[in-house]
Amino acid sequence: MLITFVSNYFNHHQKAFCDAMSAMPDVDFTFIQMEEMEAERVRMGWALDVSAIPYVLKYRGNEETCKKLMRDSDMTIFGGVDESLAYERQDLGRATIRYSERIYKEGQWKFISPRGLIKKNRDHTRYKGMPVYLLCAGGYVASDYSLIQAYPDKKYVWGYFPEIINYDIKELHKNRIDDGMVRLLWCGRMIDWKHPEAALDICRSLDQRGIKCELTFIGGGELEEHIRQEALRKGVPGLAKFIGFRTPEETREYMRSADIYLFTSDQKEGWGAVLNEAMNSGCAIVASHAIGAVPYMLRHGVNGMVYKSGNNSEAAEYAYKLAKDRQLRFKLGYEAYDTVKNYWNAGYAADRLYLFIRHVLYGEEWIPEERKGLPHPMQKADKISPAEGYSYVRG
Repeated sequence: MLITFVSNYFNHHQKAFCDAMSAMPDVDFTFIQMEEMEAERVRMGWALDVSAIPYVLKYRGNEETCKKLMRDSDMTIFGGVDESLAYERQDLGRATIRYSERIYKEGQWKFISPRGLIKKNRDHTRYKGMPVYLLCAGGYVASDYSLIQAYPDKKYVWGYFPEIINYDIKELHKNRIDDGMVRLLWCGRMIDWKHPEAALDICRSLDQRGIKCELTFIGGGELEEHIRQEALRKGVPGLAKFIGFRTPEETREYMRSADIYLFTSDQKEGWGAVLNEAMNSGCAIVASHAIGAVPYMLRHGVNGMVYKSGNNSEAAEYAYKLAKDRQLRFKLGYEAYDTVKNYWNAGYAADRLYLFIRHVLYGEEWIPEERKGLPHPMQKADKISPAEGYSYVRG
C-alpha cells in the first residue's frame, strides 16, 4: 500500500507518527517536505536532519517524483500546504485525505466573506460528494468546515502525536521535589495570542494568597521584554525565571519536574503539541478552553483543569486549588499520562488511520471504535463550536 503524506516541513511533532506509519508491514510510506523550516522554529530546536530519515523526500530537486506520488499513491494526505496541490488528484476522483487545523481561527464570522467563500468552495466544498476525507486537527475544526458545508459525514478526530516517553508515573511523581515550592511552567513563543501575561497573573495571584511558587518561562519572542517588564510591574520579578528557548529534550526535563503546566493560548492555537508533552510528563494542567487540542484531550476535573479563555481569575483559582493539594496534582497528572499513553499517541493514531485507509480502498464502511469519555483518533468528529467548547470539556 503506497501512502504519501504531503506537508510544509518535517519536525519532531510529526516524526513519531510518521515512524509508526513507515513501520507498517505492508505500507510504502513517503513524507514529502514542500519547504524549508522557518528560522524562528530552527532557533526553537525544531530542526531535524531529514537526510538521515529514509522516508522523507524534499520537493525541491525531486519535483516530478513528488508530483507522481501525490497523484498516484493509493492514499495521499495533504496538510499544511497550498490547497492547489490536492486539486489534480481530487479532480481525478482519487481517494484523498485532507489534514487541517481551524480555517477560522480569528472568528467564525469570517466565513461570510464572499471572496473567502469562493476560495473555500474551490478548495473544499466542491469535493463534498467525492472520496475526500478530513482529519480534524483540533476540536473546533469540524465546526469551521461545517459552516462551508464541506466533508459532510467525513470529518474525523485527529491531532498531533509527538513522541511518547514511557515512565513509571508513580516514580515520576515521587521525584517531583516536595519542599513546599509549587513549580509552574509555561512554554512557547512569546506572542500576543499565546498570552504569557496570563501566566504572570496566575503566579501573582498564588503569591498573594500565600503560596510559595516559581514560574519558569521557556521560549522567547516579540513580547519577551514586555513580559519581563510586566513581571517587575506586577511585583513578581523574583518568582519568574526566563530561560529562553530549549531543545525538545530539555523542555521535557523541565516538564518532568513541573507541578503545574500553564497553557494560556486563545483560539489561534490550532492544536498545541506542548499539551501532549506536558500530559506525557504527568503535569497537572491548567488550560484555556479555546486551544484546539483541549476538547479532544482534556476533561475538566478528570485529567486537567480547563478555564474559560481570557478569564485569568478562573485560571488562577484552579491553579490555587492544585497548589494546595499535592495529591490532586498527582491524580490529574496520572490521568493525563494515561490519556496519552493509551490513546493520544502516534502508535494508536497510525494504527487507526491505517485501518481507515484500508476500509476506504476496499470500499468497506468505516465503523470507528467506540469508547466512552474523550474522543479518540479516527472517531467521527463532533461539531463543537468555539462557544460550546467550555461546556463540552465538562461533559
